[in-house]
Amino acid sequence: MESGKQNEYAAFEEKVRRTVYLDNLSPNVTESIVRTALDQYGTVKSVEFIPNYLEPRNMPQCALVEMEKGKQAKVVISTLSEFPFMMSGMPRPVRARAAVAEMFGDRPRKPGRQIRICWLDTADPDFEVASKLKQLVKRHATETAVMLKVNSKSCIKIHSFQGV
Repeated sequence: MESGKQNEYAAFEEKVRRTVYLDNLSPNVTESIVRTALDQYGTVKSVEFIPNYLEPRNMPQCALVEMEKGKQAKVVISTLSEFPFMMSGMPRPVRARAAVAEMFGDRPRKPGRQIRICWLDTADPDFEVASKLKQLVKRHATETAVMLKVNSKSCIKIHSFQGV
């Protein structure tokens, strides 16, 4: 049983090595556009868009793109890091980096890992830290929403100037 879980996690780690995280995608980008754009670097096995939970609208998207081989993923990352890469004619260069296991919603549990949960008492010194972190996250979400709105307006304005 334990060996099966280790084999499953090893296969998952190999999938992570073959996967590229694309960020700053236009809301107009579809799976077929991503496949067409990255097919020049190798065979694209799958494309999975990551939902944006901070914003109700479908603003800048992110995607996990699994390539057939790990070497192809490295080529995509190095090329997109070196040169501006536009998808769907939008005036925002796509960013690429190596995917990490935490980006996958369907990742298997790491063998031997145990999760412990405990409630904090209000008298606990860590309670104040947790409360400040919660407030910071809410503030960050609000600031992100404002910046996304401003970014969206400027992208639309630039797009209209390009006449695409």
